[in-house]
Amino acid sequence: MQNTEAQKGTASQSSESHDNPTPPTIEYWHAWTDGDGVSHQSRCQIHDFTLKGVSPSVSPQWIDKMQQAGASVTFTVMPVGWKGNWHENPKPQWIIPLSGRWFVETMDGQRVEMGPGEVSFGEDQGTKEDAQGHKGHLSGTLGDEPAVLMMVQFEESPTKGQPCRFK
Repeated sequence: MQNTEAQKGTASQSSESHDNPTPPTIEYWHAWTDGDGVSHQSRCQIHDFTLKGVSPSVSPQWIDKMQQAGASVTFTVMPVGWKGNWHENPKPQWIIPLSGRWFVETMDGQRVEMGPGEVSFGEDQGTKEDAQGHKGHLSGTLGDEPAVLMMVQFEESPTKGQPCRFK
């Protein structure tokens, strides 16, 4: 399954007036593991935004703060034509493509292709190897340029059977 322009991880907002602002939503893909150890991908939305400044002297903007203890940031560059082996995400992590395109295929056969601005959350830990030897997900680059990704990894236990856990 490929995502369309309407499904990008960019913020969308319905019409609003200055007196009655409508909070935005941000779409993301969530790679998750079900109770049987099979990985899936679900299209989700972040929508718990509050209109406030990032500090007292800053004009209000839409904020949804998701604090995580022990977060680390990793940048990776996957070369043109790169295709990984089946694997699980090393830790629960947000994956943000900065340039290029890449894909993620989960054990249920769903394939999602993403580019800059299309965010995903990788949480497919705890999968069980299937009859073909697949476990977790398969990923690789698309097109004729490297895929540059930023990953924000968390020191927390992954959830199971909870697609779209971030709202």
